[in-house]
Amino acid sequence: MPASHPDSPIDSVEPPVRRIAHLDMDAFYASVELLRYPELKGQAVVIGGGRQAAPTERPDGSRQFARLRDYAGRGVVTTSTYEARALGVFSAMGMMKAAQLAPDAFLLPTDFDAYRHYSRLFKAAVRTFTDCVEDRGIDEIYIDLTTLAADLRIGMTELGTRIKDAVTQATGLTCSICIAPNKLLAKIGSELDKPNGLTLLTMADLETRIWPLAAKKVNGIGPKASEKLAGLGLHTVGDLARADPAVLQENFGRSYAAWLGLVAHGQDEREVVVSSEPKSMSRETTFERDLHVKHDRPALTAAFTALCERVADDLRRKGYVGHTIGIKLRYDDFKTVTRDFTRQVPTADAAEIRRAAGECLKRVPLERKLRLLGVRVGGLVDAESALAGHEWVQHDLFG
Repeated sequence: MPASHPDSPIDSVEPPVRRIAHLDMDAFYASVELLRYPELKGQAVVIGGGRQAAPTERPDGSRQFARLRDYAGRGVVTTSTYEARALGVFSAMGMMKAAQLAPDAFLLPTDFDAYRHYSRLFKAAVRTFTDCVEDRGIDEIYIDLTTLAADLRIGMTELGTRIKDAVTQATGLTCSICIAPNKLLAKIGSELDKPNGLTLLTMADLETRIWPLAAKKVNGIGPKASEKLAGLGLHTVGDLARADPAVLQENFGRSYAAWLGLVAHGQDEREVVVSSEPKSMSRETTFERDLHVKHDRPALTAAFTALCERVADDLRRKGYVGHTIGIKLRYDDFKTVTRDFTRQVPTADAAEIRRAAGECLKRVPLERKLRLLGVRVGGLVDAESALAGHEWVQHDLFG
């Protein structure tokens, strides 16, 4: 079997073949909840809807769960089990619409503390194999396996299986992994055999496994671009690969058209970024009903203060301070506005963040009711470095 095959050991004498994995936890939030409520395994379960969705305990010790049909409000689905997805319920869908599709689905509230806990567990399990890990969010990572595979002299199937087993042992959860020549194909491939899948892709698999997929499956081809491509008769990745470059450039511009041509042919030279500094941290909340600035002032004030405190907690926990404080408002007509304020001295203090965010509020019209409120801190710098350079601002940095 040739050394370039993804399932063959790699000869250390030859240059190692690039192997990039994308690991995606299966229905992550829902799977964490099923660890806590195993009696719901195999059922249609929707996560979201606020605290009113919390189960109650019966006198006999069993639990009574809310049903989606009983939900009233304007929340959105955070995630759902595969059984609920089979009924058409997906993340970011309005809860009321989801209730029409799956009225008998069980409803559970979100518990982000638990999700972050299991996120740390699965990432720690992967890092027992290698530190070449790029964190892409709470439930997914990229892993550069090139050097590891060469060192261990094992095939990709065995290596992928070992990583999957380690994740399951650490968390009790399953994940899906694709090992491919680059990040683009690894990301697409991790969805092909879900749940609990292990997918191996080479460039030879492009025509059979990637080209038949809808163009929107490529990360970076959003709804608007997908709709425009469909208008040109380009529905699949294969259609895009066979498209006239001149037509793409005429409709999408030189840069994006060139990128479309590359990804359609499976080309991606991006490296796995082991460490990256966040540019900003934010918190936002969508209200169950539209709130009036005057009539609902106590509720808005409490929500505003809580958002500032949560952002401050995030900054402190991760060791950052920020120069730019901003707000985000969405009105009842769905129009969204943002404003920001830049300070000379960076801060992670909730009171200072609220004061600056309050100045931003004075610069936006507040005649309409509010649907969403958000607070953001950008221009982040390492807190220890900031303190080392400006010891006199310690109080302002951390209150």
